[in-house]
Amino acid sequence: MRPPKPRIAKPHLVWRWTGRAWTPFHRVTWTEGGKRRAREIKLDWKGDPERLDALYWEARSGKHERQQRPARYSWGECIRAWRADPTVQGKLATKTRTDYRRIMDAICEKNAGKDMRKTTRAAVRAAVGKLSATPRKAALYAQTVSVLWNYGRRELDWPLGENPAAGLAKYKPSKPYEPWPAWMVKALDGAPERVQTAARLILGTGQRPNAAITMRRDQFRGEWMAVRDEKGDQELEVYCPPALRAYVEALPARGVHVLPKNLTEPQGYHAIERAFRAWRQSLGERASPYSLHGLRKLAIIELAEAGASDAEIQAVTGQSAQMVAYYRTKASKKRLSRSAQERRGRT
Repeated sequence: MRPPKPRIAKPHLVWRWTGRAWTPFHRVTWTEGGKRRAREIKLDWKGDPERLDALYWEARSGKHERQQRPARYSWGECIRAWRADPTVQGKLATKTRTDYRRIMDAICEKNAGKDMRKTTRAAVRAAVGKLSATPRKAALYAQTVSVLWNYGRRELDWPLGENPAAGLAKYKPSKPYEPWPAWMVKALDGAPERVQTAARLILGTGQRPNAAITMRRDQFRGEWMAVRDEKGDQELEVYCPPALRAYVEALPARGVHVLPKNLTEPQGYHAIERAFRAWRQSLGERASPYSLHGLRKLAIIELAEAGASDAEIQAVTGQSAQMVAYYRTKASKKRLSRSAQERRGRT
C-alpha cells in the first residue's frame, strides 16, 4: 500500500511517487518559443527533512551540483589531453611517466572539475608546502603542475596566465647525500630483510634506489647483471660483485622481483623507504643524516678506493662526471688519512 505523501511544501518543490517511495524534485517551468519547458532536479533527501531543506535551497540558489557547468579549462580535461598525446608520452622515460601519473591522479581527485585559470600561485605554494617533509615529492608536485600548465597554454592554446608553479620545483638537497659510515653498513646484518636487501642492491649495483628496489631476478645473469639507467630509460650490462650475487641467490624466490610485493609486482620505493626510516630510528640519532641515496654515493667511494677510474665508475653507477669527481675527493681523503695514521702508528 502506498504511504501518504510527505506534508512538506515549498515553492517549486514537487513530490512524485517513483514506485517505491515519494521522491522530491525541484521543478522550474518557463515558456520558450511558445512552448512550455521544465527543468527538474531530483533531491536525494534520504528521508531526512534537514537534508531536504539544504538540497532545496541549493537548487533555489543555483548551487546544486546538477546546476554546475563543468569548467571548460579544467585540470581534468588538461590531464586527459596530456595523457592522450602520443608525442608527449613518447618522450617520457617509464619512471617519469609513472611519477607524473601518481601526482596527476592526486590532482584529479580534488581538482578535476576546477578551472585552471582560477589557480593562484599562493594555492600551489600551499599545496607544495604540505609536502615539505618529503622535499623531492614537493618538488615533483610543483613540476607536475608546471608541466600541465605549460601544456595547456602552449599545446591546447588555452587562455592561461603566468605559470603559478614557476620556480617552485627548484629543490636541491641542502647538502649532498652523505655516504654511509662503515658501522651503519655493518648494522645491516640486523635490519629487516627488505631493508637489508634494498640496501645491498643499491650499494652493490650503484643504481638509484628506485631502480635497485624494483630489480627483477632475471636481471642477474651469472657474473653479469642488467642495471637500469632511469634517465636514459635503458638497461645496461654490468659486472655483478660476487658478494651481491651470492646474497641474491640465497634469497627465497617469492616472485619475479628480488623484492616482491606479489608474484608479478615489486615492492614500491615508498614502502621500502618507510621501513628504512623505522630501522634508522632504531639506530639512534647518529644514523639520522643518512638516507638510502647515500648508499649510491658510498658505492662511488668504494669503487674509487678500489682504484677504479672515473670512466669505470660511471660505467657502473651512471653518475655524472661532476658527481663522481665530488665523491672521489672523499675517497682520496680517506686513503690519505689511512696512510697518515698508519705512518703515525709506526713512530
